[in-house]
Amino acid sequence: MKKLLAITFLVLTTTFGAMAQVPSFGFTDTEAVLAQMNDYKDAQEQLNKIAEGWNKDIEQKYKDIDALYKKFQAEQVLLTDGDKKKREEEIVAKEKEAREAQKAKFGTNGEMQKKRVELVKPIQDKVYAAIEKIAQRKKLDLVLDKSNGVTMLFANPKYDITDDILKELGVK
Repeated sequence: MKKLLAITFLVLTTTFGAMAQVPSFGFTDTEAVLAQMNDYKDAQEQLNKIAEGWNKDIEQKYKDIDALYKKFQAEQVLLTDGDKKKREEEIVAKEKEAREAQKAKFGTNGEMQKKRVELVKPIQDKVYAAIEKIAQRKKLDLVLDKSNGVTMLFANPKYDITDDILKELGVK
């Protein structure tokens, strides 16, 4: 009987000891969280209004270019070679200007991206701070985001093996 009790005690201690070393995980859907935040909804509406205005301006530039091109086609037979070349250069310059305006507004480093960072990033930072606070309170080691595939949002630094990998690769 004492042997059975000792073996049971040994198995339970080993099991609980192993369980204590397993990191605890949590997950969230940040898109669902953001969709429920009024600040985020307001920021998205503001971004949509800004984008709509910029789109109208850019569309007008392309309409003006189209009108210039149609006028050029209609008058082309009456123009000298020098005037034709001058008009073609004007149309090409306007097209380039429109593309540059579009890139300046909607490109990867454009005004829209900067405005998005200005309006949305503080809200996202609040969400991430809340995630970290909850993770610490619930003693979670990893928090994953399921909204756009799985993304790690919080990790207990003691499980970070980045330095070990760099050392293994010989990177200082």
